[in-house]
Amino acid sequence: MKILVTGAAGFIGSHLCEYLADQEHEVIGLDGFTNYYSRDIKELNAKAVQEKGITIYEFDLVENGFKDTFSTDFDFIYHLAAQPGLSNRVSFEEYTRNNLQATANLIDFAKQNSQLKCFINVSTSSVYGREATSKETIAPQPASYYGVTKLAAEQLVLSQQRQNLLNACSIRLYSVYGPRERPEKLYTKLIDCILKDKEFPLYEGSKNHSRSFTFVKDAIIGLAGVISNTEACLGEIINVGSDKEMTTGEGIRIIEELMGKKARFAMQPPLQGDQTQTLAIIDKAKRLLNYNPTTELKEGLEKQVEWYKELFSKYLRK
Repeated sequence: MKILVTGAAGFIGSHLCEYLADQEHEVIGLDGFTNYYSRDIKELNAKAVQEKGITIYEFDLVENGFKDTFSTDFDFIYHLAAQPGLSNRVSFEEYTRNNLQATANLIDFAKQNSQLKCFINVSTSSVYGREATSKETIAPQPASYYGVTKLAAEQLVLSQQRQNLLNACSIRLYSVYGPRERPEKLYTKLIDCILKDKEFPLYEGSKNHSRSFTFVKDAIIGLAGVISNTEACLGEIINVGSDKEMTTGEGIRIIEELMGKKARFAMQPPLQGDQTQTLAIIDKAKRLLNYNPTTELKEGLEKQVEWYKELFSKYLRK
């Protein structure tokens, strides 16, 4: 199959590209290399992807240059490019531009691909709101600009499916972690702070928040499952995540144990829009994707600590 992956130099996108290439698909990547975090880190991700023989093109999806570069013969499009996370540094206009307008532009391109079997929109549990503990049928109540714009993008994609203009589905991911996790995310930042003996900014009350921490490989297998189960997925919204719930405090304790050192905390006011509880209800994913996450949190965090220590020793010491 010929597959386009947007956000290909990002955390999840780079892993997806590698996995699909290992399954002998023809993969083409696209990434905007935005400045939300260090371009150097995304370049390292891109280098790993390129070593699999995959080309990553640099394009802003809101612009139209990519439409003139790519042929229109893709079998699948995985859309992971987005303005991520909860950040006071990012305006509502930026979330709207990079999550909604970019998706609309990619949809226009996707509809030119006459043999497209499925447009897989990669969404997030943040669309559910402060608590994400329900099946896909519950009415979403997003509590952040990120969640609002990701929900709007998801519905834009599915509106095209409802009109029979585009074969599409949407996968809602839950708290993905692992090697290449973004530098501002919980575990990468915690590992970095312990390694450099810096204070970790801990939001008030967040140790008691619970999460469906999902190892990146499990998330990737779920995403890739659409390829072999396409007909069953069309028009569907599917939760993909761990069905085990752990508190942030438990995750911190595991990292401290793995690194043999306690973290030092700098307490911060509660993060606006942060989720207090997520628990992935994955009955539909099991049924439609044969999805079965297997990685325990400690096992996954061991791999993430090893990755970051290697990254630090080679590239981040300066």
